[in-house]
Amino acid sequence: MDRRNFVTKGLSAAAVAGLPLSVSAQAANDNAPVKRRFEGKVIIITGATSGIGKAAALAFAQEGGMVGFCGRREELGKEVEKEIKQQGGEGIYIKADVTQPEEMASFVDKVVKRYGKLDVAFNNAGEVMFGKLHEITLEQWEWIHNTNVRGVFLAMKYQLPHLLKNGGGNIVLTASMHSVSTRPGAAAYASSKRALLGLAQTAAMDYGQEGIRINVLSPGITDTPMFRRSTGDSKEKVENAKALVDGLKRIATAEEMAEAALFLASNDCPYITGTSLLVDGGMMSGL
Repeated sequence: MDRRNFVTKGLSAAAVAGLPLSVSAQAANDNAPVKRRFEGKVIIITGATSGIGKAAALAFAQEGGMVGFCGRREELGKEVEKEIKQQGGEGIYIKADVTQPEEMASFVDKVVKRYGKLDVAFNNAGEVMFGKLHEITLEQWEWIHNTNVRGVFLAMKYQLPHLLKNGGGNIVLTASMHSVSTRPGAAAYASSKRALLGLAQTAAMDYGQEGIRINVLSPGITDTPMFRRSTGDSKEKVENAKALVDGLKRIATAEEMAEAALFLASNDCPYITGTSLLVDGGMMSGL
């Protein structure tokens, strides 16, 4: 049967069946395989052994991405790698400390060598601490800034050459609602997270014309192991945290933050760069 007869007979069959042609075409589209957002993409994640990073690693893999991720806790990292593979995804854990240049360079190179390229980087590793400025030790100050700022700088330093070679890509940095508005006792933490805004904005201008978008995810209160440690896993403190969220009156899940990260890292928002997405359940809307 030639192409014209095939098309004519196909259209006639739809009409005989009593289906509008548009419905018949829609049915064919519905049966077509759905292309996942990160199919064939290579993603690097720092700080993915728990919390938002873990949720993101699982979500990227579910969306077809090949995920290379790091963290310092090897046992937890291997568990996340196992979870990714159990759900039918592709991922590898590589132990690395974001504050160490040699470890970060090696981590990035190993992921690229394994999967052949780099498309997306989600630089999520971070720490949190609170205390009045004059009571913070120099060691504490340097620890929080080394992890939250130096660690992101090192990750980007070694990721960008691969993104340039790839002809573009996306970088997402995890900051915090403290980069927008903060609370007493957060001098070290808030200053480290606000530094990421300047880093992202400058890098977005430096690399935008090379096809690289760079944005910041600023989470509100999120139910992660880090949050639970900071509250002493106190039910009362968790309830107090919920009350602070003026809009939704609940704290976020790690999976909700991961979805926001995937949005920024995807091609769903090709004109967004050099900005911060505040995902706080309406907390910053209140006075």
